[in-house]
Amino acid sequence: MTTASGDGTDKAFYVTTPIYYVNDAPHIGHAYTTVAGDVLTRWHRQRGEKVHFLTGTDEHGQKILQAADAHGMTPQEWCDHMVSTAWLPMLTSIDAANDDFIRTTQPRHTERVQEFWQRLYDQGEVYSGSYTGPYCIACEEFKVPGELIQPGDLCPIHTRPVEMLSETNYFFRLSYYADRLLEAYRSGEIRVEPESARNEVLRFVETGLNDISMSRSTFDWGIGVPWDPAHVIYVWIDALLNYWTAVEGSAEYWPADVHLVGKDILRFHAVIWPAMLMAAGLPLPKLVFANGWLLVGGEKMSKTKLTGIPPQRITDHFGSDAYRYYFLRELQFGQDGSFSWESMAARYQSELGDQLGNLASRLTSMVGRYRDGVLPDAVIDEGIAAAMVTARDDAEAAIDRLDFQSALAAVMTFVRIVNGYVTEREPWKVAKDDSRASELDAILYTTADALRAMAVLLNPVMPKACAKLWQQLGAPGELADARVQKVADEHLPAGSNVVKGDLLFPRLADEGTEA
Repeated sequence: MTTASGDGTDKAFYVTTPIYYVNDAPHIGHAYTTVAGDVLTRWHRQRGEKVHFLTGTDEHGQKILQAADAHGMTPQEWCDHMVSTAWLPMLTSIDAANDDFIRTTQPRHTERVQEFWQRLYDQGEVYSGSYTGPYCIACEEFKVPGELIQPGDLCPIHTRPVEMLSETNYFFRLSYYADRLLEAYRSGEIRVEPESARNEVLRFVETGLNDISMSRSTFDWGIGVPWDPAHVIYVWIDALLNYWTAVEGSAEYWPADVHLVGKDILRFHAVIWPAMLMAAGLPLPKLVFANGWLLVGGEKMSKTKLTGIPPQRITDHFGSDAYRYYFLRELQFGQDGSFSWESMAARYQSELGDQLGNLASRLTSMVGRYRDGVLPDAVIDEGIAAAMVTARDDAEAAIDRLDFQSALAAVMTFVRIVNGYVTEREPWKVAKDDSRASELDAILYTTADALRAMAVLLNPVMPKACAKLWQQLGAPGELADARVQKVADEHLPAGSNVVKGDLLFPRLADEGTEA
């Protein structure tokens, strides 16, 4: 079995999303990162690897306290309400297959966070001090004065005025780790991607790091500082530890193979988080990958600005498979990208409906009409077999560099090649000549086996449609057990019962309006 580490160990391929802040409901930006993590881990599962996919919610801090107060609830009541009514339903709507869901209010997290920081305090990594500076409550972060938007001292992310805060808190010696961080980036001990993100982090650390507050003392909704109950642990310092606390630091999972994060929280994950791990003497995550922002009307979606689109609004119309496919096919992961209802409708019809769905419908209909639903005995066309190998190899390489767009492009190129093959061979004409029966068998078998390969390659992205396709083809065994790396070596057995089922991607009755 291929392992994530490549060293023959049985370590799981461990992927995390950010844990999402529950001050409000999720939008498609949150779902975008989660879908990417889900597809990545499903792909590794399809390789037969051991996988662990973590997501969850961040439930402490001043914003949560304010949201709870505004709704007449205690902070815990508010968190429970938002998780059950908004965040867990979001995972269902996008068909996420996460292995764990962590909440920062769970004892398994809070207790380990306190143990972690007590350890660093005992080691002299934490000291008491005071700080005055601009603070963005929406970010839950002190800002560097030079990065504020003028006039008005606005947060560069939320474009809202910051507050000047002055507190006596406990500080983590982040500045001590600047040189070690730079060495870790340059040696590849921790990779930061894409290149634009790596360059940003390098520039930030090279200019020098300041120690950061690891506690707050002006409110009490947070994890108590174990040596000083008058303070709570700063929400980011608390939240970052979820990746480690969720797996108890087990060597079976840790270090994480991939942290998927939004680019606006890159510095927390690529600077502060590894410095914390260095201080504790723990292994660093292997890769921090920052995806871009989803733009609607040229502007980043924001809960603060009430511009977020709920994922369910899209999945209710197009389905979860099309949702997952569109965002990874349309947008280059790691860069900003724009969403529009019209572009999704167009891609749904042209690629999923007219190309993949129509190919499956034509094949199952022809096998039913010409061979009574029984797959004939034949050998796959050499040209199609070669294209299958190319699609597999190109998709595998793209997934390994988290280039979902290129991976899907490789598979859809294969879909178009097979459609072209069917159009060129004209099986509906061949079927009229009994002397060409073996030729018809070869066309039908080649097309069916190509669809089998498509089901395997696309299953991590569109599991519902691919399960239907697998069943329609009469493929043996479970689709989950079909290995990506063997997709060009294993074939449909002759005699399989091919059944024409419902359309994989039916034409939408109402294309809707701009979301």
